[in-house]
Amino acid sequence: MDRRQALAATIRGMEIDLRQPWAIGPVEIPTRLVLAPMAGVSVQAFRRQGRRFGAGLVCSEMVSCAGIEHRNERTLGYLRVASDEHPLAIQIFGSEPRAMAEAARMVEAAGADIVDINYGCPVRKVTKTGAGATLLEDPARACAIVEAVAGAVSVPVSVKMRRGLADGSRACLEVGPALVEAGAASLTLHPRSARQMYTGWADHSLTAELVSLVDVPVVASGDIASRARAQAVLATTGAAAVMVGRAAQGNPWALRELLGEDEGEPSREEVAAELILFVRETVRELGERRASGFLKKFYGWYLGHGRFPRRFKSELTQIDSTEEVEARLLAAAPGAAAVLARLEETLPSGDDVLLELPISVYGGG
Repeated sequence: MDRRQALAATIRGMEIDLRQPWAIGPVEIPTRLVLAPMAGVSVQAFRRQGRRFGAGLVCSEMVSCAGIEHRNERTLGYLRVASDEHPLAIQIFGSEPRAMAEAARMVEAAGADIVDINYGCPVRKVTKTGAGATLLEDPARACAIVEAVAGAVSVPVSVKMRRGLADGSRACLEVGPALVEAGAASLTLHPRSARQMYTGWADHSLTAELVSLVDVPVVASGDIASRARAQAVLATTGAAAVMVGRAAQGNPWALRELLGEDEGEPSREEVAAELILFVRETVRELGERRASGFLKKFYGWYLGHGRFPRRFKSELTQIDSTEEVEARLLAAAPGAAAVLARLEETLPSGDDVLLELPISVYGGG
């Protein structure tokens, strides 16, 4: 038996039930599956769907503390927290401790169960402001922000970070323990460098090292696209949970597969029904004009995987009316109407929006 076979055998013997609960501070999380914060993706409709499909914790896309502080009306959306999203982490980013603390107070008031701080965004328009992954190269400021935020709120504070700015960086292993001392109740590590963006592979040997250095839960992020991969990462790192991002875009069924509840490929009717529900929820949240453009990337994500013809996906992206998109989907999968009706019966009756605040959202991850 070679080393790879031996490792596979070891992992099989250590299989972890992702349906087991865990906690970040006093916040109980029902499964070990976290839905990642993704800019331009993690709207409320995406988070609510993730909870229905088994994500134990869902996260908002990252929110600019400056956008919150200045009440900027020229924003991409409003922060909404619904009753069926909890537990929910709201992620903020910025470079000034005072402004981050104020933003944290406001997102706690909005209903966040956890305040998450972004030290991982590799996008230039964020890093050039001294925020995102740049803070891994400024440990004193990174710790000052965590200390200020932790002192400003009563909910737990978590931090999502990359390995560092440069390829081969080990900054996360130096900064991570210091962030815990400053008040972080949990850390999420995406062990790619900021320079890598999303290329190459996430080096989860760093995740294992981080787990050994801190006494708070560590969430493993990066390349979690299958149940086998999730099990391997959990078994070899000791992480408390895994974070799923791109694998769940337009494919909530991936979450069930990760949990060991795989029911096979969804039917066309199921796919169309979920997409229609997602469209309706997004229109409710963003309004027809903004939702129409926002949703176009989702059509390819949902209808890919060989589920619908490529031409059909392309046609939907050319349509500006979401009502017409819905009509086309129902025509392509007539049985979706019955599936959709059953889905809507299981949803909460009414959206328990606790607070709405203008926010500024920027690209990144």
